[in-house]
Amino acid sequence: MILAVLFSNSEGNILVERFHGVPSEERLHWRSFLVKLGADNLKGAKNEELFVASHKSVYIVYTVLGDVCIYVVGKDDYDELALSEVIFVITSAVKDVCGKPPTERLFLDKYGRICLCLDEIVWKGMLENTEKDRIRRLIRLKPPTDV
Repeated sequence: MILAVLFSNSEGNILVERFHGVPSEERLHWRSFLVKLGADNLKGAKNEELFVASHKSVYIVYTVLGDVCIYVVGKDDYDELALSEVIFVITSAVKDVCGKPPTERLFLDKYGRICLCLDEIVWKGMLENTEKDRIRRLIRLKPPTDV
């Protein structure tokens, strides 16, 4: 199961978070742990360079994309190899939505579309969609029509 997908800026402020099957009392612990992990290891990292860690019985894959840090946490079937596929799909979708590796401002400007992408990629803790064209088609925002 994919337990968490989290985006933060370079200062450690959370921009987007999605938790699946994590009790609310544990979420604060995970937020602070992941942000500290990124602060310790992502300084000077290249775009999309993957880092791997494990904590208790879970795996963590994280990277930096532009000014945004991305963390994916999984357990059981979602080991570091499976999570690297998940983070690849997420970074591809974010770059597709933003047109380039995002600055924090661009990320926040595209916040709605990025959240829609995340919801199509990870659904209830499972990897749902990996094809860029399918994700793009599913998130297309259409104005409501009068019938």
